[in-house]
Amino acid sequence: MPSSLQCLTRRWCRDPAFPSRADPERHTRLSRTIPCKIMDFCGLLTQEKQPIPLQGISVNVRVKGFVADVSATLKYKNEEEKAVEAIFVFPMDEDSAVYSFEATVEGKTIVADLQEKEQAHKTYDEAISQGQQAFLLEEDESSGDIFSCSVGNLLPGQEAEVTLSFVQELQVEADGAVRFVLPAVLNPRYTPKAVGQKNNVTMTLPELPISEIPYTLSLTARFQSAYGIIKIESSCDLTPLRYTNDDKTEAEVTLAEGHKFDRDVQLLAYFSEVNKPSVTLEEGHSDTETGSFMDDAVVMLNFYPSFPETQKQSLCGEFIFVVDRSGSMEFPMNSEPNAPQRIQSAKETLVLLMKSLPLGCYFNIYGFGSQFESFFPESVEYTQQSMDDAVEKVNQMQADLGGTEILEPLKKIYETAGRPDQPRQVFIFTDGEVGNTKEVIAEVQRNSHSHRCFTFGIGQGASTALIKGVSRVGNGTYDFITGKDRMQPKVLKALKCALQATVKDVSINWTLPPDVEVNLISHIPIAIYRGQRSIIYAVLKGKLNEETEGEVTLQYKFKDEIFTNQLKFPLKTSANEKPTIHRLAAKSLISQLETELDSEVEKRILETSLQSGVISSLTAFVAVNKDSKAPVEGPPVRRFNPPIAMLCSMPCPKNLVCYFSAPVALPDMLGPVMDDVYDEAVPQDATAQSILPAPFIEGEKPAPVTDDGYPETVETPALFRLISLQNADGSWKPSPELAAILGTSEDFKESCPDAEMDPSVWATILALLWLHSNCSEQRDEWELLELKAIALVKAKAGSSLDESIKAGIALLKSSVDPKCLVSDQ
Repeated sequence: MPSSLQCLTRRWCRDPAFPSRADPERHTRLSRTIPCKIMDFCGLLTQEKQPIPLQGISVNVRVKGFVADVSATLKYKNEEEKAVEAIFVFPMDEDSAVYSFEATVEGKTIVADLQEKEQAHKTYDEAISQGQQAFLLEEDESSGDIFSCSVGNLLPGQEAEVTLSFVQELQVEADGAVRFVLPAVLNPRYTPKAVGQKNNVTMTLPELPISEIPYTLSLTARFQSAYGIIKIESSCDLTPLRYTNDDKTEAEVTLAEGHKFDRDVQLLAYFSEVNKPSVTLEEGHSDTETGSFMDDAVVMLNFYPSFPETQKQSLCGEFIFVVDRSGSMEFPMNSEPNAPQRIQSAKETLVLLMKSLPLGCYFNIYGFGSQFESFFPESVEYTQQSMDDAVEKVNQMQADLGGTEILEPLKKIYETAGRPDQPRQVFIFTDGEVGNTKEVIAEVQRNSHSHRCFTFGIGQGASTALIKGVSRVGNGTYDFITGKDRMQPKVLKALKCALQATVKDVSINWTLPPDVEVNLISHIPIAIYRGQRSIIYAVLKGKLNEETEGEVTLQYKFKDEIFTNQLKFPLKTSANEKPTIHRLAAKSLISQLETELDSEVEKRILETSLQSGVISSLTAFVAVNKDSKAPVEGPPVRRFNPPIAMLCSMPCPKNLVCYFSAPVALPDMLGPVMDDVYDEAVPQDATAQSILPAPFIEGEKPAPVTDDGYPETVETPALFRLISLQNADGSWKPSPELAAILGTSEDFKESCPDAEMDPSVWATILALLWLHSNCSEQRDEWELLELKAIALVKAKAGSSLDESIKAGIALLKSSVDPKCLVSDQ
């Protein structure tokens, strides 16, 4: 979003090993195209590559329940000696419904119109060619979570403010927190050569050091919850929470003064009864044309499907893990000292997944970058041998496959026949930097009948369009791992969903007055997961009687038992000043339709967008200041058109440190020149070399890491070492490594209270007790592998189980409850 615009810095390669230096003619040709001096650009970018400093960012957020209404204002000033056209590119959550855009110049506010995109471009171009000021806001053609804004003919010394407003649904975290994120990072989107990049507006946008960011962010957030607000937490410094009414259902916080917008701003709101199902009914708006989307009442249903939790794992399934191994996966998980690399966190998670799979299933692991490779030609049965082979290969994985081309490995997976009675579950891990997002989503949707897809966005700037879009059409779940989040519990939560028995025969039934007709906007969910919220929108046509009630029931079958979630609600509409629910419903409908594009669908998207005022891929906001006091004379300034991207995740020649970042329009010859350089310098099997994370500047080097991917000053965690030693059947074998972690003698047989007990059973009991004693707060990470271990212990320990548990507690000097290993989980 505009309020999350990055300060852009271009750092050109100055490495003497740059291959073009070996050829003076090519070096001269390249030097004319790529300046060798470091040039910084902050704020808006102009066609002439001159900076327009961003003066400040002001954001107001209103959170009501699970919905945020956001207004963001950016103030700029042209300090150049001539009029400019300025362009900025920014990220936004894929679910955001942008419904307003306006500009203020010389005290006058110009409200933008929403037009069909081609017409909006024509309006804009004609205005700036006539010397008028014009403003254009549009969604990127390649991805629904990237926007660009053009400010045409900004006069010398003139200030301009642009404001946009949007609403969005908010994600509920595993701990019940309602999560709002203001993105600060727009990662480059790697686009495969075969796809082309003419419509890809993103480039490599490195972050500046905090000291160099020239602007601050002011943000005020107001929260409202009918059941009370417990607390607000953030990744940034906040003022103390201030309740604005006596019953603590309304509160507000602000960012600490002088906040540098150097990272995403995340707000976590903890409400009372956050998982309570709810219905929000919003009246129609009669001031619109007859037959408009906005005429009728719209209802938003929040279901929390519930059914018994079973500890018995499904013993079938084909699990395919698709892991990003592009160069950017070498970046640290967060900005904290000694943070592990993203690839290391992914490797730990894969090992944990390998230990948590049930015996009898099938699995495979794919790594992808500019190319892809799989551990096995096709999925293999999960056995001790196959698990050992996979873990060994996981430990050898590196972020060494260049760019981020996820489409080809997915095609390969779908081309490979599945196994009968083994439902296919695909897990995708990526920092989400692809330029062909819509193609990837379309490919997943075409194959959604044969698989479910669970996605994980790693680090700041992961594409919400990719992560959410793939999980939505793939009938899975999604999650984002940012800041200090640990990947493991979020992924294990998804694995539990994947191991859950399939919910069948899902239906929605309504009880309404006879003169009220209901039209569903949302699809009925195909996949339902325990504890996961399901949001459904519908239009209610007809006259609503405030004295009557409506009823809606979500019904589904789980393990041959029928379950229902029933909601009653009064047919009394809320007379909201803003049609928030209508806009969210329109966005939901547009998002669904954009996965099914044809001429008729395009017509419906266009109608829905224009009637609701919510931007889409086929529309754009445009505003023209026809009263400008001093029209610009001379030839029109051309609208910014992003060049061929040169991404840090590209394969790099050996010893070449990549500083390429092209957030400005470079000559058209640049793409062919770079293709020429790479085709000559990089062998076909080359991998990324020395790719520096964004926060580093020229001359700095990344901190040295161990073979495990941790900084050399950090020891591999004991939990990870213990999990690595577990066998496929859930047992641990006695070993010096295990004894060292447990702090016991290496002679397990001597310490066992039952001389007849298999030493591996005793070792497994001790390992489980150690987990409960030392890692109880991380139990959601090892709960599934614990279930396998407990089942084995109960089957093989016999009558001496209770005595052995007590002996183990004494040996480890633990205080855990002995029932933790014998009671029904």
